[in-house]
Amino acid sequence: MKGKKIILGISGGIAAYKSAALARELVRRGADVRVVMTPMARQFITPLTMATLTKNPIAVDFFDPENGQWNSHVSLGLWADALVIAPATANTLAKMACGIADNLLLTTYLSARCPVFAAPSMDLDMYAHPAAQQNIATLVGRGVRMIEPESGELASGLVGKGRMAEPETIADALHDFWACRDSKLRGRTVMITAGPTYEKIDPVRFIGNYSSGKMGFAIAEELAARGAAVKLIAGPVKLRARHANIQTISVESAEMMYNACVETFPMCDGAVMSAAVADFRPETAAGSKIKRVGNTLSLNLVPTRDIASQMGRMKRDDQFLVGFALETDNEQANAQHKLESKNLDFVVLNSLNDAGAGFMTDTNKITIINRNGETTEYSLKSKAEVAADIADQIELLS
Repeated sequence: MKGKKIILGISGGIAAYKSAALARELVRRGADVRVVMTPMARQFITPLTMATLTKNPIAVDFFDPENGQWNSHVSLGLWADALVIAPATANTLAKMACGIADNLLLTTYLSARCPVFAAPSMDLDMYAHPAAQQNIATLVGRGVRMIEPESGELASGLVGKGRMAEPETIADALHDFWACRDSKLRGRTVMITAGPTYEKIDPVRFIGNYSSGKMGFAIAEELAARGAAVKLIAGPVKLRARHANIQTISVESAEMMYNACVETFPMCDGAVMSAAVADFRPETAAGSKIKRVGNTLSLNLVPTRDIASQMGRMKRDDQFLVGFALETDNEQANAQHKLESKNLDFVVLNSLNDAGAGFMTDTNKITIINRNGETTEYSLKSKAEVAADIADQIELLS
């Protein structure tokens, strides 16, 4: 979303208070935001608040009565890469559908040549009313992209559908639109592994690791946003994929993940192997809880099957394969060996020696090494931003 020019239209509803958080989120993601408010919107949130958050003047009236400066709806419509109206009240949606132009926001909408998004916000009975639904259907038919309202407690005290979508959800919708529109991944199918595996010792104990799955899930969300159909094979994690393009296949052990990958990979255009799969498992798992007897317990560990190596052997010429290497010593050499031995197109190196990288963090610091030996180092970033960097590298393979 960096560098995108967005008009945020605010109409007069109680959900206007969320528009401040939305403006801040869009700015945080790198957008240049200009706010156009209806006169009624000023009753719910002040222009000063929005101007402070966006670092831009706010347009409410057609001209400034103090100096006569004209706010050109035509210029605004030509300037923007997107117009998002949030909240979009029943009144504003009705006027949009009928072409009524009695305030600056509506004239800007009628003049806009950019994609238009609307986030409806109203009481549940208003939202369900045939007139409101017809207006929404009319606008959708004209190309307006509706961001579905959510269900929950409403300002009236009733509970039902009509709450404006959360600011992050609206920002994600804009991100997904741009990410998908021009992406080479659009329409492709990608398999992603994520999270740890648990190797049973007995019914209550296991061998595992500290992987949270956050990196793999972030990659899945980013590729899905770019239009890919994602098959996410996830070990035991506390995460849930949000995007409609993601199908989650839940597994527990390395053997279960191996079988799922062998079955899924042939149907895909490529794979990202980001799971932290156990290298060893107990040779046998006890059928009942092992009781504490004596001062020691010996476990005989045997290797698990190497999933990435098997994918490398299965890989066709029209498929790509990306692996991860989490290292503590000889990082570059070990990652290079993994790249070559597992037939990867590139490897993503994590070093546990880097602060803020590795398991259970919201940030990561990676180095990407490709088959030509080229190395690209990245600074410490959020895992969502790291996922975008990895997606960019995958697009270069296409």
